[in-house]
Parts: sequence; structure tokens; C-alpha cells
Amino acid sequence: MPVLWLSDVDKNDIPVVGGKAANLGELLRIEIPVPEGFVVDARTFRDFINRANLKDKIYGILQKLNVENTEELNRASEEIRKMISKARMPDDIEKEIRKAYKELGNGKEVYVAVRSSATAEDLPDASFAGQQDTYLNVKGEDEVVNKVKECWGSLFTPRAIYYRVQKGFRHEDVSIAIVVQKMVNSEKSGVMFTSHPVTGDKICIIEAVFGLGEAIVGGLVTPDTYVYDRTKKKLLEAKIADKKFMIVRRNGNERVELGEKGKERVLSDNEIKRLVDLGELIEDHYGKPQDVEWAIEGETVYIVQSRPITTIKEAKEEKIELEEAGKILLKGLGASPGLAVGEVRIVQSEKDISKVREGDILVAVMTTPDMVPAMKRASAIVTDEGGMTCHAAIVSRELGVPAVVGTKNATEVLKDGMVVTVDGEKGMVYLGKLEIGKKEEMKSVSVSAPIITATEVKVNISLPDAAEKVAKETNADGVGLFRIEHMILSLEKHPMKFIKDGEIEKYIELIYNEMKKVLKAFYPKPVWIRTIDAPTDEFRAMKGGEDEPIETNPMLGFRGLRRDLAEEMHLRAEMRAIKKLIDEGYTNLGIMLPLIVSPEEIRRAKKVALEEGVPLDQIDFGIMVETPAAALIIEDLIKEGIDFISLGTNDLTQYTLAVDRNNENVAYLYDETHPAVMKLIERTIKICKEHGVKTSICGQAGSYPHVVEKLVELGIDSVSANPDMVQKIREVVARAEKRIILEKLRNLK
Repeated sequence: MPVLWLSDVDKNDIPVVGGKAANLGELLRIEIPVPEGFVVDARTFRDFINRANLKDKIYGILQKLNVENTEELNRASEEIRKMISKARMPDDIEKEIRKAYKELGNGKEVYVAVRSSATAEDLPDASFAGQQDTYLNVKGEDEVVNKVKECWGSLFTPRAIYYRVQKGFRHEDVSIAIVVQKMVNSEKSGVMFTSHPVTGDKICIIEAVFGLGEAIVGGLVTPDTYVYDRTKKKLLEAKIADKKFMIVRRNGNERVELGEKGKERVLSDNEIKRLVDLGELIEDHYGKPQDVEWAIEGETVYIVQSRPITTIKEAKEEKIELEEAGKILLKGLGASPGLAVGEVRIVQSEKDISKVREGDILVAVMTTPDMVPAMKRASAIVTDEGGMTCHAAIVSRELGVPAVVGTKNATEVLKDGMVVTVDGEKGMVYLGKLEIGKKEEMKSVSVSAPIITATEVKVNISLPDAAEKVAKETNADGVGLFRIEHMILSLEKHPMKFIKDGEIEKYIELIYNEMKKVLKAFYPKPVWIRTIDAPTDEFRAMKGGEDEPIETNPMLGFRGLRRDLAEEMHLRAEMRAIKKLIDEGYTNLGIMLPLIVSPEEIRRAKKVALEEGVPLDQIDFGIMVETPAAALIIEDLIKEGIDFISLGTNDLTQYTLAVDRNNENVAYLYDETHPAVMKLIERTIKICKEHGVKTSICGQAGSYPHVVEKLVELGIDSVSANPDMVQKIREVVARAEKRIILEKLRNLK
């Protein structure tokens, strides 16, 4: 199905629904107020360009492109977007979008926001701020379908193409999903950094305007700024801006002059406190500071987007500062720290960006995403409008370029060719070239030893391209779950189509190369590779996926090892790829079989592995325990010769409680800590320990501190968590282990 409801997705679904949609779904799951909506998934876009015969044409153009040549970049973008615009949307996709829109409005035509959600968006090291298009106040089936198509085309705007190249993303690896969400008719809106976007301190910064959020996100209006100390629970500062206009929903989006009202305070103390409380809940859930967009309609506060702050800098030993004072030309908000000297280049629109040379000072009323190539060349950014959360501020911090925003009249005071010095920390622009020196900062340095635990803390991986970064940042003890279905779903066609087309060797090479990225990144730490486990509906949008069976509940259907045993050539392909890796010395590899319900399945899978030459005596070989059947017959499964088990609590919970976690009618009953689920987990760990079989957990329950404490007490060998939870879980494990030791010491006394 091309359409998924936001309530059915979470942060693990980025490869399918993109960063924005995945985060919105995740917020819904923790009961954050998010407007209802659905997502046209990223596989649908790939399906569209395949069926329209556009794929080779698009990526052929991009392969030859020099993104530093602005004219060439613009021509390539225009050509690709025209191709997408002229191509006809397949009837089956259009039908599903129309059906979902009707359902969203309960049969009525409602206003919606149509928002792009790229699969490489809102990541911890790349925000992709403003790179794709968003359309507000869209009404009617025809308009929704049109805007979905326009959003698809926005994956290839000049700014998006350039940004991907600068961030090292291959164009072919990035797809786009489209979020269609009920519009909040905002009376107030804005952006909140849950912690300081430069230092990471527990200082919440909220910026607010009247009306729709387009005014603040686009930097069209300088917003109010509220600074709240989360530690002292105190509002430190309220800067009230002169907001010239607001954007409201009338016949489309309309500017309304505010007059004297524009000088009034937007947020009350109570509204600030409510936003801070929501921000803390979101930051605690993700385990890292967040950049949050919000809107207020009546008495209700809605969260419309959350993504990691990508710009927090490590503390440095040296501080760069001016050695002399100079004539101050402008004062504004220091939005991105640092000092720079250069010649001014006034940029009135995207047409002027080619005149910005390396080292120039880019000056604009406000930057737009189309200006990113010029921002990359600039040594500093200065704007008339904007606050800490505007486009210029966010992108400047990400690029590491000093920025001063909200100066009010930089484009009038500064002239092309003028030499100035920009102080992005103090928010000052000085006349002429001032000397910049370095000053040693006196600071106390505390050295803390890394946390070492007896229980291994591993990480779950879905995206091979992220493996190296995850390995460095988490220092995890290995990979407890490598989900290969996500990388397979991003391939050009269905895995069985490769095989039927006589291209099994090509398929093996593709998955071998992706697996190798993860094994290499973590070597010599163990990486447990789970053989493919994706429900049939996820394969259907792939080229060659039209023959997938239609199942009432795919979660209970043709998936996991049962599918690989029925389509044995696919299992053999996986084993041949694994054999190649072992032959290259990657014996840190483990094979993990999903959705086991009988010993016969293990026997048959082992037989295939041995026939393909996989030396099972040299590697770990294990199973997922994610069905009550596996937990209840664990003794019989152990007899088949397994080295480890990993508890998949997401599926174990829904199969134990008869609750489809994607069904909104019963989702409230879904509880991974239910006594029945915990009893199955305890029983499995106890029996495995008796037989010398290693135990691990990779389901969501492994990220709940109170569950982890219980698992440590039971003697689990490892816990595998999502990347953003590894450090937190390591701390929980360490505390639990210390408490167990202390209790034993007390008992000895």
C-alpha cells in the first residue's frame, strides 16, 4: 500500500517514510499532540519514477552534474522537475491518496498541509532544513494529488541536489515520502530549541509569531524570543519584536499587517511553560536536544515537527576573539558563533547567489534554502530578519559559519564590496578588517573513564551508510540487530525479481557490499545479521512486487524465515553473501533467524547454510525469540544447536496479547511490560542460561530503563538499543550491576 497513517509509523521507519513522518509518528506514540495525517511512503516515489521510466534519465543527469556551477545546477533541476511534472501518476497510487484524504476528513474536504519527508532528513548530523517543499492550506482531492507530485519534484530542487552532494549522500540513496496532515489554523506559532542550539545547555529557546508558522520558518518576520532556564524553572529573558505582519488562512495564505498589535507579546507565561514541558518530554524520549515546530489554535498546543539539533558544538580549548575594538555598523542576534572578515555581497534573491565568492560576507533580508550553495562559500552570514530558529541561523550553525540575524537594516547599511568583520557570538558587524587572535581559556578539565559493564550494550542498525558514524558515536559493544530488510527495500527491484531475471549474482553483490559496511565499521565487535523479515505489503511497491500476495494482516503472514524457506533461492543468496564476508575475514558476523515457531525451521535453514559453504562452527548462529511458540519450546530449539537468542519484544508483545500495534482501535492495549510478556522473557533467559546459550534483547522493551534493570538481574548477556539510547542504557545497566553487587555484599555480612 502506498499510504501509511502517521499513527502506524515510528522513528525506525525513516527508510520508508522519511525523517519528518517517522518523527511525527514517534511523537504520536508517546501521546504528544500531533495533528492527524497520513504519509505517501518513499517506496511509492521510487515506484512512480520506475513506472514512468524516469529513473535512468534522472540519475544520468545528476551523475554528470557539477553542482558548483550554479547555471548548470539550475538547468539540471529544471529539466528533472519538468520530467516529473509531465509524467502521469499511476491510477492505483492516485486512488489510494484520494481515499486516504477522504478518510482524514471523514468524507469532508478539509484543509491539509502537504509536506515533504526525505529519507535522509532530520538526521542527527544533517537537518536538511527547508530543502524540500511544503504546501499549506491545501483543500480538495485534486489539489492534494497535485501537491504530492510537486513535493516529489522538490527532491530535485537546486538547493536539495547541492545539499546532498555537500553532505555526502548519493542521490540514488535518498527517496522522498509525503506527509498529508490536517492543518492547524494557528493563532500563534513558532519554533523551540529544547536545549541551547550551540552549547547544549538546558536553556530552552522559544521563538514565536502571530498566525501561521510560515512567517517564522521562512525568516519573513523577526519573532519574539523567550529564553527559559530548565534547571532553575525560570524565564530568563523575553525579547518582544516588532512583528510587521502575520500570515493567515483565507483564500490561500494571506499577509495581514499587524500595526500596533505586532509590538505585543505573543506568548503568555503559561503557554511558555506548556511548550517547555512538551519539549522536555520530547527531548527525554529521544535522549538528545530537539528542534521543535509548534502551533497554538485556541487552547490547544500542537507539535508539528521535531528533529535533532545538529549544531551543538564540543567545548574547545581555544577561544577566537578580536584583538581590537572597531566601529560597530550593526547589532543583531548572534545566531552562529565565530569571527570572519570579508567583502560584503548583497543577495536580494536566488539570482544573485553566483556573485558570492569564497570568503565573502553574504548579506540578505533573509536566506532561503536556494541560497545554500552561496552560504557554503561565504565566510559569514548577515540578515535583516530572523531569529535563532530561522533558516539562516540553523544552516549557518550546521555549516560552522558565523551568523548575525535580525539586524533590521543590514541590506541598507552595508554595501557591495565593503570590508567588514562579523562576530557571530556577540551579534556585531564592524567596519573594516579587525585583527583576530586566539586566547587560551582557563578551564578545569575533568577526565571521566568510560562506563564498562559486564552486560554488553549493543546497537540496532538499519542503514549501512550510518554504521561508521554510529560505531564511533555510541562505542557500542557490537550490533545486536542488523535489519537487512531496510537496505533491501531500497534496492532498484524486488529481491525475487533479481533471481527470476537471472541476476542472482548481482543481488548477492549488492547485499554483500551493504553488509560489509556494517561489519567493517564495527570490526572486531560482533554483528548479528538478521535474515530478511519484511511483511508482504512493504515489498509491493518495489519493481517486481506486484505479485506479492494480498494479506489481511501481513504481520501474521508470509514473512520471516517461513518466507525464506518457501523461496529458498533467496535464503541461498543471503548465505552466499555471508560466505563471501566470512572468506574475507569478517568472522565477527552472526546469523540470526526471524519468526521461528518450530525446530524444523532451524534444521532446514542450517542445512541451506552448510550447503552454501557457510562455516557455522566459526561464527555465531542464533534465532529471534519473538513468538510465544519459540519462548514456550525454547528447550527444543536449543537442541538444534544455536549459540544465542535475541528477544524481539515488539512482535512477542503483539502475538502474546493478540494486539496489532498498528491498529489504532486496540493500540492502547499494547504493553511490552505486560506480565505475560515478562514471564515469557524470564522463562527464556532462565532456560538459555542453563544450556549455555547467550541471551540478548533487541525489541523496544530493551530501551526501557526499568525493564533493562530487570533483565540485568535475570542475567541477560547483552541489550541492543537504538543508537540514541545506547549511552542511557549503558548507564542504567551500570547502576543495576552495582546495585546487585552491593546487595550481595550486604548479604555476605
